[in-house]
Amino acid sequence: MRSLRTCGELEELISANAMTLVYFGGESCGVCRAVKPKLIELLRDYPKMVSGSVDAEKYLETAAEYSVFTIPVILVFVEGKEVIRAARHFSLVELEEKIARYYEVLFD
Repeated sequence: MRSLRTCGELEELISANAMTLVYFGGESCGVCRAVKPKLIELLRDYPKMVSGSVDAEKYLETAAEYSVFTIPVILVFVEGKEVIRAARHFSLVELEEKIARYYEVLFD
């Protein structure tokens, strides 16, 4: 998962890839510390999906540009458009089901 800081870096990652997952989290967020390793594990099943992460506590402007005002938030983009948004309290199982549907359409 590539670390991103600026809106430009994020836009470049999203526009250059068919499917992109972006994770917004922070060091002082207990939920974030629990979710991120599980998310990294989940991503192993989707090798063609590119991922990046933004420390929303440090890079507030980048987070705000994507309407991220709480953490953790996971955004999934398909061909540059946001198709999935999971924020604060969400099920990783449900998130994976949604990701799998888009992934199968794009890559299978």
